[in-house]
Amino acid sequence: MTAGELRGPRYRRMFPDIYVLMTAGPPDLALRGRAAHVLVEGRGVVGGWAAAELLGASCGPADAAVEVIVPGGTQRAHPGLLVRRGIVLPEEITVAEGARVTTALRTAFDLACRASMREAIVAVDALARVGGFEPGDVLAVRDLHRGVRGSARVPEVLRRANRRSGSPMETRIRLAIEDAGLPTPVLQHPIGPYELDLAFPAQQLGVEHNGPDHLRAERAQRDLVREAFLAREGWRVLRFDPGMVMRQPELVAEQVRRALLRAERDGSADRRAAG
Repeated sequence: MTAGELRGPRYRRMFPDIYVLMTAGPPDLALRGRAAHVLVEGRGVVGGWAAAELLGASCGPADAAVEVIVPGGTQRAHPGLLVRRGIVLPEEITVAEGARVTTALRTAFDLACRASMREAIVAVDALARVGGFEPGDVLAVRDLHRGVRGSARVPEVLRRANRRSGSPMETRIRLAIEDAGLPTPVLQHPIGPYELDLAFPAQQLGVEHNGPDHLRAERAQRDLVREAFLAREGWRVLRFDPGMVMRQPELVAEQVRRALLRAERDGSADRRAAG
């Protein structure tokens, strides 16, 4: 392959001397993470949001810069590439999709230190679920890397994390509810053959994330059957799309608040009628 071919329309330059086949849209985070691995192979590892993506815990911004951690040397940052200098222990490195990345546990620690509070909790939830560890296990990593910037807030992140969360959007819904001063919902609450993403059992109120897959005809049909079963069991379910969850979390919380109050009023009326 010649330099001219690489500069042609079939390939896209990712980093110095790193090219990928041209795609219809921008390269996704996983592809950019693998390209960064090639760039620093033998000298560093992929970390941060790109590591989470490659580990199967997709939870970061699609346009996030790829982070690589190197012990020192002259590796320079490039557009879309963030270079961090630090120590990654051998047991904190694994291979995912052919790339050397920080383990789920180490990635959770790094993001707990650096991401915004909300997104740090989202990351720990997702990585704990994929990595099979409890959020509190991240404290052991903190003990190995004392003094790292941001590590002082890690316990607060872990206090609010919950590995039972089924997806990043479910975590964001839970945080919106908690931040509004409402009770913490039960996660993955079983009702017959189904599970509700989040639930308030005493009020028979469910709260769920309605992702794009729910628009497919087959999934929509299954949802109708599920909805009918839950209604027969006396449950009401609120559903929120990604746009509202991301941009208007306060409205999510307000709808949940109103539904809880309504359930309490209805329950009180039923008890009075029965008495």
